[in-house]
Order: sequence, then C-alpha cells, then structure tokens
Amino acid sequence: MAGVELKEVIKKYGDVQVIHGIDLSIEHGEFCVFVGPSGCGKSTLLRMVAGLEETTGGQMYIGDSDVTTMDPSQRGVAMVFQTYALYPHMTVRDNMGFGLKMNGHPKAVITEKVAEATRILKLDPYLDRKPAALSGGQRQRVSIGRAIVRGPEVFLFDEPLSNLDAELRVEMRVEIARLHKEIGATMIYVTHDQVEAMTLADKIVVLRMGVIEQVGAPMELYRDPDNKFVAGFIGSPAMNFLEGVANDGAVSVPGMKTSFDGVIAPAYSGKKVTVGMRAEHLMVDPAGDTHTVEMTESLGGVSFVYLGGETGERIVIEERGDDRSSEGDRVGVTIDKSRIYLFDGETEARIRG
Repeated sequence: MAGVELKEVIKKYGDVQVIHGIDLSIEHGEFCVFVGPSGCGKSTLLRMVAGLEETTGGQMYIGDSDVTTMDPSQRGVAMVFQTYALYPHMTVRDNMGFGLKMNGHPKAVITEKVAEATRILKLDPYLDRKPAALSGGQRQRVSIGRAIVRGPEVFLFDEPLSNLDAELRVEMRVEIARLHKEIGATMIYVTHDQVEAMTLADKIVVLRMGVIEQVGAPMELYRDPDNKFVAGFIGSPAMNFLEGVANDGAVSVPGMKTSFDGVIAPAYSGKKVTVGMRAEHLMVDPAGDTHTVEMTESLGGVSFVYLGGETGERIVIEERGDDRSSEGDRVGVTIDKSRIYLFDGETEARIRG
C-alpha cells in the first residue's frame, strides 16, 4: 500500500488554468472521495494522479516515489472508469487476465490472480460469460476485478456507478466498501453523488473551480463546514439559507418574525449575514413563521417538505411520523436556534463563535 501526496499541483490547458496549486495528503489505506460541481476539476485531478493528464506544475508522490512525470504504467495505480471498457469478444475470465497476459506474466500467475479477484467480487458464476450477457452491475464488478488483478498500490475510480440504476448503485456501493475493507488499498474516488461520498469516504475533498474548499471526514464537513459553499454542497437535501442582517449581536431576516438573538459579535452590526440551517433542525410549530407547502417528497419513514415563504424565500423541512403536510397547506415553522450556521454575506466564510 502507498499514500498519495500532491504539492502545489497545477494544470493548464494553454492559457486556461483548471487546477490551482492543490496541496493534498492521502494516507495509505485511506478511502478519499473528490466531490464538487461539474467542471470543478475533480476528474482532471484524478486523471493527473493516474498519469493520463500531464501535470503543468508542482509535484505528485505515490508512496516515496515522485511520479509527476512518470509513465502511467509505472505508477502502481489502476483506474476504474464509468464506462466499463470491457472487450466484448472476451469472457469475464479473459477480460480480467488480459492486462497481465499482455505484460508477459506466467499463465499460472494470471490464473491465481484472476481466481483471487473472482473470490473477492463473487464472480464465479460469470467467468465464462461475455460482457453482453452481464448486467451493468456485473460488468462494473468485472471492471473492478480487472483492476484488482494488477495488484496496484492505489485504486482510482472515476464516477464508476453513474451508469447504474438506483438499486444497482446501492448494491455496488456495498461491494466497493467491502472491497476496501478486505484489501485495504488506498482508493481515490470521484463522484457527484452525495450518498456515495458520505457512505464510502474516510476523507472527502470538496473542490470548486480547481481549488480545494475543505477536506475532512464526512460528518466533520456536514457538521462543521468552513464556508457557505461546503455547507450547501454537503448533505441532502441541501442546507437552507436565509439572507439576514446583523444588529447588536442579533441577526434578523426581513419579513420573518423569527430573530436570532445573541448569536453574533456586535462588530458585525449592519453587515449582511446568511443564516444556514439543516432540514432536520426545522420544526412544524403553529406559533412559528407561516409558509405554504409547495411540494412534499415522501421517502417512507421521512418526508422532505418544500416551503415557500411570504417574502419569497424557499426552505426545506424534515417531517417524521404519521402526520405529514400536503401541497397547499399553511405550515408554521420554528428554527432550533442552537443549530444554525452563520456566514459572512460578502465572503461566504463561516462566522464562528
């Protein structure tokens, strides 16, 4: 196993810079997930680690080796793509062993390594099938098996579950988590899916416009975001935001009778402040601010209720139990003031303490 370290890593395409001096350490055996909006640079950064994209500036290490300019085949990495890229004329067994065969490994070694990958991924029933006879989830397991047989120091996953339906994504998340636990290799995983990031990662790296916004454990980012972007990006549904104004240690939101007293330093008086709150920290209360239910998203044991306020703000609340709000209902809402987040209205940085 080996860790990965990036030092001031830069990527440019001509005059356009897409990765801006990334510093990042991934410990050996760690499951690290890159997340961020489309175009933030997460797949580009992953491909740079793989050597599929040249590094314009900075250094990149895998273990003790400087791999910045090293050929991809020499880096000790294996990549799993969102497209399975299997050879359609080959069986599962031959697909998994083909890379080793091309590199001149003895037949006995190939057989042993394919057998081990087959055991880990439970592919025994499919070894003599060709890709056309497999489901999407089975094909992705074969693609992962092909990576396993190489015995890499680092596994790289580029949105590997995005082509699967919801049920298969759940199944494959469990498979990948089990794989990581069993083989203990360093894994770097790119996704736009909140659930994948929160359930798989030891460490999440939140990227925006080629810059790291925050790095931390999933629940650390969820509970203690550094800025409004991270707060809004991590978690589903997204954090609610209301635009307010600070005055003498309190924050008020125009058009709402709720006032947040004693939550901010007097030095912020007169400044714009964004109030953030999670759906689970909002409560239905007839005495609270009144909103109209625009839509209810029922997920069985829990519902997310989308509300429109009198002043145009939109918020989402979580409801549990048998009594659920319906479209068109008028609902009073109060906020657990001890659970709010405050962000500077201009810089969007978290206001702490």
